Amino acid sequence: MTEPHAAYAAHVAARAATTARALAETGFDRLLIHSGVPFTYFADDNDAPFHPTPHFAHWAPVDGPHHLLDVVPGKRPRLVRVQPRDFWYAPPAPAPDFVQREFDVVEVATPGAAWKEIGAAGPRTAFIGAAIEETGTHGIVPAGVNPRALVARLDWERTYKSDWEIDAIAAATAKAAPAHRAAEAAFRAGAPEIEIHHAYLAALGDVEEALPYTTIVGLDDRAATLHYHGKRGREGGKARVFLIDAGAATRGYACDITRTYIAAGADPVFARLLDGMKKMQARLSVEGRPGKSYVDLHFEAHRIVGALLSETGVFRVSGEEAFARGLTHPFLPHGLGHFLGIQVHDVAGRQIDREGTIAPPPEGHPALRITRVIEERMLFTIEPGLYFIPMLLEPYRTGPNRDAFDWALVDRLIPSGGIRIEDNLLIGRDENRNLTREFLPD
Repeated sequence: MTEPHAAYAAHVAARAATTARALAETGFDRLLIHSGVPFTYFADDNDAPFHPTPHFAHWAPVDGPHHLLDVVPGKRPRLVRVQPRDFWYAPPAPAPDFVQREFDVVEVATPGAAWKEIGAAGPRTAFIGAAIEETGTHGIVPAGVNPRALVARLDWERTYKSDWEIDAIAAATAKAAPAHRAAEAAFRAGAPEIEIHHAYLAALGDVEEALPYTTIVGLDDRAATLHYHGKRGREGGKARVFLIDAGAATRGYACDITRTYIAAGADPVFARLLDGMKKMQARLSVEGRPGKSYVDLHFEAHRIVGALLSETGVFRVSGEEAFARGLTHPFLPHGLGHFLGIQVHDVAGRQIDREGTIAPPPEGHPALRITRVIEERMLFTIEPGLYFIPMLLEPYRTGPNRDAFDWALVDRLIPSGGIRIEDNLLIGRDENRNLTREFLPD
């Protein structure tokens, strides 16, 4: 991995350059980014887990709410960090040394003191963050609060990952890989979902709040619930299929990994489908090259799913006919993948220019999160799936397409749940880099 101080210095320099350009294009001469405010549940005194404003995290991996980042083109950026005097909770960790090298760091005790340190904003100051109610009293005009044209440009720049960001995602992957292996071992030992989840956390060495997203630990039929967050105990019985979608975070950047495993006694047709899905995922990870439409790659996934279901007898028509008739939709209801970075579902997947023009997903594929042409330094997931979801299959049991399915075989496979294989792919000039397989090769 790249030496962190040098990589971070280059990352901040790039942020300064792209932000200066974005400010000039949108009529601003200063940018204030707020790190975020805690969210307290209604009629309660309990706060939700804090997540920083992504635009703030893009500049500075600094813990805690209420910080302000002051960016003026041509000047060294300032970081006003709120360090509360508090004995109820542990204070935020100090700004790392590599951050202090790149910013003028000022520490204050309260959010009000942070705004006082920033000083008057002025009519050409832009503000990004959730603390909107604080902006009016500090000179920021309404048009400068989360201005759409500026945010679109900053989101666009987040599409292309710096060496600093790539190293952070690789480090998160190195952290998650042994946890995935521990979860697989727990499954093969007959553990229920809750114990598999605990095995993952123990191997990772993090508490649940530190995860970039809630783990998905689905045994058998629960593998067909795309965002299944339940954790059954022993009442679930001994399972034959295990789907885990779980990640880790390093310096604010996430990895996102999914694997599907089967045990002895799994349905042999399901085993054939799993083998085919593994081969398909590997193929698409190679074919996603600069200049190719991500939409076309998504369509290719549907064609291969159609072929697999035809070859195994689930479809009574050819795979190509099944694709043409839209019969693969209930088996693969989500998109092929999404951008990955500070946010697990990172921004600008449907944004096709700096100005913020949106290309919607194609008809019949509303969940596709990327509609762009693939470019170098993009980092996204490739995660084809194949599921047996009764709710989605039910409408096909009647009507003009009912004879295209072997419903007895479908019903036999429903208890197996589903399959998803997910890797994190960095698009390179000469070849792609599969960050996941470097640490979790199978």
